[in-house]
Amino acid sequence: MSKKGKVVVGLSGGVDSSVAAKLLLDEGYEVVGAFMLNWDDTRYLKTDEMHWVKDSEDARQVARQLGIPFHVFDFREKYYQRVIEYMFREYESGRTPNPDILCNREVKFDLFWEEARKYGADYVATGHYARKDSTEKNGRKIYRLLAGKDPKKDQSYFLCQLNQEQLKHALFPVGELHKPEVRKIAAEAGLVTAAKKDSQGLCFVGKVNLPDFLRQQLEPKTGDIIYIPLSYYDALPKPEMFSSERERLEYMARKYEYQPEDGRVVGKHQGAHYFTIGQRKGLNVGGFKQRTFVIGTDTRKNIVYIGEHYTHPGLYRQALKIPHSDTHWIREDMKLKPGEQMRVKVRIRHQQPLQDATLHQFEDVLFVAFDKPQQGVAQGQFAAWYSDDELIGSGVID
Repeated sequence: MSKKGKVVVGLSGGVDSSVAAKLLLDEGYEVVGAFMLNWDDTRYLKTDEMHWVKDSEDARQVARQLGIPFHVFDFREKYYQRVIEYMFREYESGRTPNPDILCNREVKFDLFWEEARKYGADYVATGHYARKDSTEKNGRKIYRLLAGKDPKKDQSYFLCQLNQEQLKHALFPVGELHKPEVRKIAAEAGLVTAAKKDSQGLCFVGKVNLPDFLRQQLEPKTGDIIYIPLSYYDALPKPEMFSSERERLEYMARKYEYQPEDGRVVGKHQGAHYFTIGQRKGLNVGGFKQRTFVIGTDTRKNIVYIGEHYTHPGLYRQALKIPHSDTHWIREDMKLKPGEQMRVKVRIRHQQPLQDATLHQFEDVLFVAFDKPQQGVAQGQFAAWYSDDELIGSGVID
């Protein structure tokens, strides 16, 4: 038994997790490899290649090359219940989910950890480009989730819903490295995954045609595409004063409530639940000088609202609103009390440059007020806030 402890590595069949396993072996851990079988349906992929078969074979080969035990953990049923059904619910209600974040919270660092413990694991490890360290506060050990050293590959955003217990048992061996270094280590070790391309698309599913994928449960339904002109915003009331800070923040975080009479019909679509704010592909609308973007959806009336050009006001929001029940703090010791504020850096999507913002905590809601308006904000997205390079909390945007 290694003094370092026993770690089960989630071998995905990619280069990052392969190198993670090698690094842990080199550090003196007792290492076990495991492939998570979460999805095996190829009907909705953009190619009919069965990626999971190739990935599992590569994962098994890496384990063989490293001389470590190898297992397959079958999570297909629970993955569908916890991740895919969440996707369907969110899209059906006109929200924009992030299945990768749920996949990490519910599968890679929950189900995977439960299964790893059956093999006597002290830790689980993945190939995420993120880092972890710890500090002490009032005699209690606190784990910190930090951005990966490689700014082009940093994946801390995808881990924004992890908690202290999950971080306690998590290891991120490649988080201190840049991608070229990872590939070099894999090549020098002769690992079969050294030159393998990075996976893309939905977590464990692959590259899918999203409308086709959603049609499993969400039936196509023809509806109108309505163009909203700039004159709509000119007619909106613009308060000169606010009676309270809460009122000001509510105004900054407001969502435009478009109605059919606010614009004109310019096309048809096959389901408002297939679209998200900021989307420009799949509209098939002509007659405009500039690109058109989705600025709103109404799944009840089955309407998609669009605007012209990326500067269209409907694409932007100055502030976000996150209900108390949807707010999550990795650093519970830094959690704001009602009436408190905090300067932070925020991102609302993976690899978005961090944006300067202020958190405003109220009894029932947290407001994220940006220094500059943000483009393409949609309900259901996750906002993650950082203090320097530490991710300290996140929440689901209302």
